[in-house]
Amino acid sequence: MKENYIFEYTNENEFRKYERSLKKYNMLAYKKLYFSFYPSLKEGKFLGEVVSTNEQNNSKTYELKLPTDVIFSKVHGDIKLHYIVYLNEKIVMLDHITPEGILGEGHQSELTTYKGVMVSKENQEKDMFKINLLKMLQK
Repeated sequence: MKENYIFEYTNENEFRKYERSLKKYNMLAYKKLYFSFYPSLKEGKFLGEVVSTNEQNNSKTYELKLPTDVIFSKVHGDIKLHYIVYLNEKIVMLDHITPEGILGEGHQSELTTYKGVMVSKENQEKDMFKINLLKMLQK
């Protein structure tokens, strides 16, 4: 039997908040993460790009881009899972999900949408301006 990797968290409560926010506001990214990427990570197939390597504790830090709408990624940034793999201990340490700003705000209160894109309550005018600009450029 092949030995699988175990998931651990840098800060489980914070990570779960962002994960729930991702589920609520971006179901495509959540489904891909939960049903495709997590099983691959448990099997030892590490996805994404290596950001750094630590030779002392034999670990690698990865950044995995999750699928999302093009306009969302241009307004708020790409959704990425950051994780660390400890090869000797067979542990995948789930670190955080970015963009933390909009996901954290989405967890705290209900976000509104404008033309199908989430809008931050703190930067509402700025986000709406970006969305309008991108929509104008598409025409």
